[in-house]
Amino acid sequence: MRFRFEVLVSLKEGLLDPQGKTVQDALPTLGWPNVSDVRVGRRIELTVDAEDEATARAQVHDMAERFLSNPVIERYRILEVEGTGAT
Repeated sequence: MRFRFEVLVSLKEGLLDPQGKTVQDALPTLGWPNVSDVRVGRRIELTVDAEDEATARAQVHDMAERFLSNPVIERYRILEVEGTGAT
């Protein structure tokens, strides 16, 4: 079966986010002065062929831990899984 995942990667709390700061500083000049605490991250979509959801999720967790994020400064979250049918 094929399983669809989304992995969200963001900087850990307490770390400076220069991209987020740049976006936050630009928003008032574009007419949105009421926005604060902007953080910028990455969204990665994956389709994994596996026998079952648990196997596919474990593989995505391993990828996120070892390759898709830097566990020293980033955290990640694996979002809903959607079975896409037979291969």
